[in-house]
This record gives sequence, C-alpha cells and structure tokens, in this order.
Amino acid sequence: MQLQKKFDTKDFQHGASTLKQLLWYFTSCLFFRSGLVPFSIVLVWFLKLFGAKIGKDVRVKPYVHIKFPWKLELGDHSWLAECYIENLAAVIIGKNCCVSQNATLMTGNHNYKSPYFNLITKPIILEDGVWIGASAIVCPGIIAKSHSVLSVGSIATKDLEAFSIYQGNPAVKIRERELS
Repeated sequence: MQLQKKFDTKDFQHGASTLKQLLWYFTSCLFFRSGLVPFSIVLVWFLKLFGAKIGKDVRVKPYVHIKFPWKLELGDHSWLAECYIENLAAVIIGKNCCVSQNATLMTGNHNYKSPYFNLITKPIILEDGVWIGASAIVCPGIIAKSHSVLSVGSIATKDLEAFSIYQGNPAVKIRERELS
C-alpha cells in the first residue's frame, strides 16, 4: 500500500501575516539569537512591538529563541534566560517565574498514530513562581502549577503540582517546595 503525501495543517494558525512572520524572523536573528543586544529593556521592547503581552520588570537575556512573540505572555518580574520557546500555541508565564538556560518550552508535536504525522499543538502555562531549571523540557499541554520547580535536565510530560519539585525523565515529584 502506498500512502499519498498528506500533511494536514489546516487547523494550525500562525496568528500573524506572512510579512509579520518574516519581519520577526529577521528581528529575532539580528537582535535576539545573535546576542548583539545585551539589554533586556530593548529585547522586551521588540517583543511588545511584535505582540507579546509583557508585565513590568521582566528580564529577557540575549540568545533566547521565541518562535511567535504574539503567542507569548510574561508576567511581572519574570525572567527568560537563554532558552528555547517553540510556541506554536500560547505560552503563558505568570509572575515571578524563571525559565533557565537551555530550557525548552515545546507546544508542538506530531501525531505518531497518523501515517502523515499531523501537527498537534497545545498551550503551556507556567503559573506564578514557577522555575524551569537549566536544560529542562516542558512538553505540549503542560500546566506547571504555582511555585513548582522542574529541576535541571528534567522532562515534564505531565502537569506539575503546586509547591512541588520535580526531577528526572519523565519528571516525578521528589519533594515539596518550602518557601522561606
């Protein structure tokens, strides 16, 4: 049996015109991924210009990769280090959150049950006080509840409970998070 090539993306919405996507691509390459602009205030300004909803006193470090800023929300006092945000769907990051170096927020995947590997997208929500550790991965559709932690190199394949610390692949709860 021979399958015809059929990659169905009819449900996927880019959320912006082709021109806006092209302008963002070049802006991202020149100002974000190149590291030429080390000033968070400038990077935040560009993100807002392209439609990101950003709170006050947000820090964005150089070398960050953001696929579609118009699908990004960042709450007050949050921090993006040199991370990778592949936000084909919405990424909502609450207040006082940290996404550390080389962390990945991945909102898209493919349907392995389909012979065409159709695209599946699901939003990611990081509630207030969440910390995503260095080189950690958050999979599509995950909700990291208030003040949860995904430790270094871990992979979140299921929602993270509030005030809990997760570790491993797949990430499992290892202890409660106690704030002092």
